[in-house]
Amino acid sequence: MPHYIRSAWLKTLGELAAVLTLAVIVGLLLGHVWPVVTLAALGVVAWHYWRLRKLLLRLTARERLAPVQGTGVWNELDRLLHRSQAEMRARKRRLLDILRAYRAAAAALPDAVVVVDRNSQRVQWFNKAATSLLGLQYPNDIGAPVGDRMQPLPMSHWLAAGRNAEPMLDAGSPVDPNVRLNLRLIPYSDQYWLLVARDVSKMLRLEQMRRDFVANVSHELRTPLTVVHGYLDMLEPEEFPEWAPMLAEMQKQSQRMTQLVEDLLTLSRLEAQDSLPDESVAMAPMLATLRREAEALSHKRHTIVVQDEAGVDLWGSNKELHSAFSNLVSNAVRYTPVGGTITVRFVREGEGAALSVRDTGYGIPASHLPRITERFYRVSTSRSRESGGTGLGLSIVKHVLNLHQARLEIESEVGHGSTFSVHFGPQRVHPRNDTPHFSLPDSQTA
Repeated sequence: MPHYIRSAWLKTLGELAAVLTLAVIVGLLLGHVWPVVTLAALGVVAWHYWRLRKLLLRLTARERLAPVQGTGVWNELDRLLHRSQAEMRARKRRLLDILRAYRAAAAALPDAVVVVDRNSQRVQWFNKAATSLLGLQYPNDIGAPVGDRMQPLPMSHWLAAGRNAEPMLDAGSPVDPNVRLNLRLIPYSDQYWLLVARDVSKMLRLEQMRRDFVANVSHELRTPLTVVHGYLDMLEPEEFPEWAPMLAEMQKQSQRMTQLVEDLLTLSRLEAQDSLPDESVAMAPMLATLRREAEALSHKRHTIVVQDEAGVDLWGSNKELHSAFSNLVSNAVRYTPVGGTITVRFVREGEGAALSVRDTGYGIPASHLPRITERFYRVSTSRSRESGGTGLGLSIVKHVLNLHQARLEIESEVGHGSTFSVHFGPQRVHPRNDTPHFSLPDSQTA
């Protein structure tokens, strides 16, 4: 117990003792000790109850307690309450300052921020950018249904997904359809959601400019590369033996650059497409073609195993799916040492199907897996140059699969090889045609 509290208690007890002693003396003088002591005790109790009632009334009325002077329990209680009130007011001021700072920061954000009630889907608060990007007006739209105020965006259906709502990556602004928005829903509490809208118009324009630039440059490079490649083919190494190594290197690099240009054009074409024609893709001939391509690229240095266990075909673009599968198989051959095994399996996966390409090559460190499908991303620059890769194969695979609503999964361990699996949903699978086709052996050594 603090010293000042002990002193207050001692003084109060001393005052009580003095009152009772005085009552005993008066009672002795009057000849009625107990009645006088009883009256004195009741007076002390009444006085304490009066102080307690006074304090409760002041607290109920939310009066600010003034600092008091003197000693005693009640004076000390007044001082403690006054200190508690002062500390609480200081905390409130700090909280208000923090709240004002947060609101000022949210108001200054270039992104639109809207607080939405989870149950009613009504607007609770929004910043200044929400007016220019989403068309919300203060104070009219406070408490209004967010779906009604942000037409024609499908807000009600999107909000109904809650925590599972996928970001709207390219939505037109209700204020100006030419302004493209990226919308995200952040459930930051059980009662409220945070709707964040970002203007991505400039970024999309820059991305389109990049695509156009790559497509135009690649297209313009195709003709001069064809000319250079043609003239190099006309030069016979036997006629210029001293130039033979240089001619061979020039032909190799021109072919590599031609392949790079072709891959860039393919990637630009895929990025510009929103969908692909749905045609029946016969998987037995597809797998046979992949086996022949792997054998040709391997030059009998690897064991090629092809397993067709699904017994179904796919809906999609035959050309684009062949491009994606061929990239996976060629990568497996390029990055597998001599004597390794490449296994291609096509199997059922529930109602869907999956095609996997497994190799026994170098493997990919786990830190590189999240970026492995980025264009020009290389795990090992020297190894990629030796294998002749362009760094665009997996990027092409990713875009082809996105257009087929399929996904790519990669499992790899350094020194133990990699497995690239392509998973197709039920909507992409249909029974295999009864037309006779080439039957694949379980394994083939090349």
